[in-house]
Amino acid sequence: MNRPVAWVPFETEQQARATLGDLPLEFVPFITNTEPPESLDRVEFLVLPYAQRQDVILQRAGELASLKVVQGQMAGTDAIDRFIPEGVTLCNAAGVHDAATAELALSLALARGRRLDEYARDQVAGVWQPRWGTGLADARVTILGYGRIGRAIERRVRGFEPRSVTRVATRARIDQLDGRDVEVRAIADLLDVLAQTDVLFIISPLTDQTRGLIGAEALAALPDGALVVNAGRGPIVDTAALVEACAGGRISAALDVIDPEPVPADHPLRTTANVLFSPHVGGYSSAFFPRRNALLRRQLEHFAAGEPLDNVVRIGPLV
Repeated sequence: MNRPVAWVPFETEQQARATLGDLPLEFVPFITNTEPPESLDRVEFLVLPYAQRQDVILQRAGELASLKVVQGQMAGTDAIDRFIPEGVTLCNAAGVHDAATAELALSLALARGRRLDEYARDQVAGVWQPRWGTGLADARVTILGYGRIGRAIERRVRGFEPRSVTRVATRARIDQLDGRDVEVRAIADLLDVLAQTDVLFIISPLTDQTRGLIGAEALAALPDGALVVNAGRGPIVDTAALVEACAGGRISAALDVIDPEPVPADHPLRTTANVLFSPHVGGYSSAFFPRRNALLRRQLEHFAAGEPLDNVVRIGPLV
């Protein structure tokens, strides 16, 4: 009897089985979106390759006749939602990237605030020039987007003794953080909140409501000296407006996600003062593989046993 086929992100079937266990599934290595295995018509559980254009294989959905589950390795699924065929379950990698992305968000905030990017350039140039910087201690921090990663950012920020932490999401609500109630403000209040923000962490998903949300008006609402940290999605921030605001020296920015990506070599963002960016590496941490592998093993165990999956985003197309 043929076993259900699962395309998994390992170099060999032996490596996959050693990591994921001896499940009653046929593990087929799948590491490059542009080079799918021959079992297109038999794959039932498809794990999308990480850090590659996510829609490439899904544009061949008509050939994936047996497909039942698409498992992403990223927390967000906005790039692939519309490609998921009707009746196919889409799961994300919620939980895999929480710690790594939160770590990078704080690293960017501290590096730009304490001007470590400038000191790195001074090191190469042979310059010794102390400068005053800004930190998270006594800062008014706002977290835009309050899901798992937003909460992970707050846990880490609190160790730096901020003056306040304000949370903003789509709707106002009372949420839970480590067993205590915390207030979450509505996105409709954003401009008022920004006026009282020294460090803005952006970790929202990209939706019609958040696309371009941090534009000229929002940036103008920030106090002088404020820092914008984007670890969510690039198009949430209007890049042209950010360049203008930072070039004038009024605010600064530390970015892991940018619109466009990759940033062209001649893009003004590369030479704008007060800007530090990394090349979308929030998940690129030593924590990724053990956490990813634990998720995949759990999901494939559920799948093989006919049990409900974790991290289900939805089934079928958007309506």
